[in-house]
Amino acid sequence: MQKIAIFGFGNVGQKLATLFSEAGKTVVIYSKDGQSGRDRYKSASYSDGVRAVDAIALAVPYTGIKALLKPLTEELAGKIIIDCSNPLNDDWSPLLLGQETSAAEQIAAAVPQAKVIKAFNTIFADVMAKEHHNRGGLTMTAFIAGDDSAAKNTTLELAAAVGLAPLDVGPLRSARYLEAMAHLNIQIAVGQGGGTQAAFVYHQA
Repeated sequence: MQKIAIFGFGNVGQKLATLFSEAGKTVVIYSKDGQSGRDRYKSASYSDGVRAVDAIALAVPYTGIKALLKPLTEELAGKIIIDCSNPLNDDWSPLLLGQETSAAEQIAAAVPQAKVIKAFNTIFADVMAKEHHNRGGLTMTAFIAGDDSAAKNTTLELAAAVGLAPLDVGPLRSARYLEAMAHLNIQIAVGQGGGTQAAFVYHQA
């Protein structure tokens, strides 16, 4: 995976762009108007040049993802889609999808020819920087789920390249648990006042 498109250039999109670029990847920013706001990255509209990239990272609100991807179904065939989203309302409260599905699974159903991987959704943008990845001798975990083994292995390698501790958590349906973890993370950070300078670490004793 060498050339990565990032859909969206909010806090998460900007941090991912920096991490991927620092890892030697070519980053292309895709936004509604084709303007990234950053000269260091190429920018384009969503519909331009999708065929030229190896993977797409979704850093846009979940509620608009399926409508965004629907016109690109043909271009996305065979591509790795890294779903970094969480099913949230505008106020960060959970947009519950139920126990039978997840945001990632619904995205996979919308673009069935793509290889959807769930990753990076449990990490706040505030700690998506190398200086925050290691604390007390422990490295924050990038939990990664997906049904396509090759695409998942490629994403595991990407997570390691940006300085995270990648962990394969199984098939794409495990995204249900990862999205619940993200909701818990938000509850601790916002509801309990813990703040967003925190992340999960899976430690094997």
